[in-house]
Amino acid sequence: MTGQSVDEAAVDAVLTASRTMVAVATRSLGAAAEETTIAQYRALVVLASRGPQRMTDLAGALGVTPSTAGRMCDRLLRKGLIRRQRARADRREVQVSITAAGRQVVDQATEHRRALIAGILARLPARQQSAVAAALSAFAAAAGEVPDDQWPLPAEAAAVAGGQGVTAGRQDKVPAGARARA
Repeated sequence: MTGQSVDEAAVDAVLTASRTMVAVATRSLGAAAEETTIAQYRALVVLASRGPQRMTDLAGALGVTPSTAGRMCDRLLRKGLIRRQRARADRREVQVSITAAGRQVVDQATEHRRALIAGILARLPARQQSAVAAALSAFAAAAGEVPDDQWPLPAEAAAVAGGQGVTAGRQDKVPAGARARA
């Protein structure tokens, strides 16, 4: 914590907006919601956005214990949405990564969510849309969320999983339309 005071009205506004975002997130899963919980979907998003993760790192990113992350990954593995493999450098280390099927769940939910959010934003004047975008970008950055245009492309994630040394999290910008979503 930085020691700065917090505006309670801002907390209330973000709390209210977060309920809206949870509703949008839930609706965006569509048919996948029958097979994938919000927590499992969040794990898929972390793997898609940050690349393969050690189980302890995934648990930390999700804010759960490693055993909880392990059980969640067991379910995702059975569904074919992630893969689990031993790291080449240290065979004791287990890494999990998203599969093409898992990436498809994320991509389809993202497309649906984008449409739902666009419908909500269309109710606001352009100036307010820009203000919302700026505020939410700053909020997401403060929370440590990786922007979509910095996610590793599927080929990069596969290279990381294969021990090729590509780093997760892109520093160069990729135009949104250039991204090949499975």
